[in-house]
Amino acid sequence: MRDRASPPHILFRGAIAILLALAAGITHGRAGEITPPVVAVTVDNAKVIRLPDRTQTVIVGNPIIADVSLQKNGVLILTGKSFGSTNLIALDAAGAMLAESTISVQAPQAAVITVQRGLERESYSCTPNCQPSVQLGDSTKYFGEVSGQADARRNLATGNSAGPGR
Repeated sequence: MRDRASPPHILFRGAIAILLALAAGITHGRAGEITPPVVAVTVDNAKVIRLPDRTQTVIVGNPIIADVSLQKNGVLILTGKSFGSTNLIALDAAGAMLAESTISVQAPQAAVITVQRGLERESYSCTPNCQPSVQLGDSTKYFGEVSGQADARRNLATGNSAGPGR
């Protein structure tokens, strides 16, 4: 039997919570106030978030974990960069906090197979056939070989003859 709190449902609930909190302008920081909502995003994926009206400045606590790109009309693109957790703060023109949320960057769950050989780890994307797909945490040798092949292929496709090893 499938649990109702499966990862897609949790991610959906988290996204709804942040959108509601940001729209309502919930703040955090003083005793007795609401804990910031959590927004979950998968590493190397983006999520669209609507910021509160009057937002002028957006701060990401650790840009190594997540990155943001502010668009028109209060739309923010949040991109997961590395596993971990950080915070996001929205400020108005006077520097007053309009909203704060926690950003949780997680590993992809669907269709990624991890092969562990002792201390060496390799990841494969199986959608539907398994192909090498480097992930953070893979062994250095595997990561370098697969990334090098991807770079060489990209250089061939773009006509860049100054690719790796040339």
